[in-house]
Amino acid sequence: MSHIISTGFVAASTDGELESLECDLKRLAGFGVETVELTPTSMDLIAGGRIVKERADRLAKLTAAFPFSYTMHGLISSNFMDPDTLRYQLEAARALVELCDRVGSRILVHHGGFLRAEQIFERAEADRREREALRELAEFAKPYGVRIALENIFTTEPGQYRQTPAEIAQTVKAVDHPNLVALIDFSHAYLEASYRGLDFREQLRAMAPVAGHLHVHDSFGRPTAFYKGFHLPEFTAMGIGDLHMPLGWGDIDWDDIFAELSFLPGTVLMMEIGRRYRSEQPACLERAKQLMGINARGKAMAAG
Repeated sequence: MSHIISTGFVAASTDGELESLECDLKRLAGFGVETVELTPTSMDLIAGGRIVKERADRLAKLTAAFPFSYTMHGLISSNFMDPDTLRYQLEAARALVELCDRVGSRILVHHGGFLRAEQIFERAEADRREREALRELAEFAKPYGVRIALENIFTTEPGQYRQTPAEIAQTVKAVDHPNLVALIDFSHAYLEASYRGLDFREQLRAMAPVAGHLHVHDSFGRPTAFYKGFHLPEFTAMGIGDLHMPLGWGDIDWDDIFAELSFLPGTVLMMEIGRRYRSEQPACLERAKQLMGINARGKAMAAG
């Protein structure tokens, strides 16, 4: 039996209001989605590290009206390596844990940190700073039953300091807290492996034993470099960047990956394939269910 328990899609507000999120949730419910990853930072639900109660009450009422299980994505800009904003980062993250509890989410996605090229003198303490903050956040999340899922990101500018996917796994192991797991974003790992000349599959193998959440979307693993497209589909046409395409549009060998890897119990396969591909989402849902089946058979063969 696979440790992957569910699959679904991300959902967000397009204009900062709950009504546009509600439209997205209705559409996802319409074709049988079971799990939704909410993006609360697409709305003003937290101010200065404190939950805006009236808005949080409205979100809780909205999410309770649907039969979904929920996970939650934290700040896209989350960065526990940055000494200048760490205090504010932690305050916002703690508020997001409380928001998770309000909507029944037991996962909070948190991006791995980074330093800018000019922060060279901060690098010696960057990993330690992030680990201590993650330990503090995981301990805060423990009574809520929320697991922090540390996501691997890719280098976004020259000279930037970021951890590789394998190093993200080492961070999770070093913190060694039951409420901290790794999150494998397969396309991010593909991009970073291409950029650094690493073995993509080896990076995935390093993360899988501590991975309790998955982000799935397709790409070609081609770093953006200095290319600047005018329309977003121009990046897709070139196959360049973090494309978040439907499964099968890129060249990731999903079947082979899911036949090989095992993940932690209670893992959700979350597709970061948004409303831009609404017509492809139903087919992606069926494809994700196939991958869950492939993973279950691969795990059974490994055990037997």
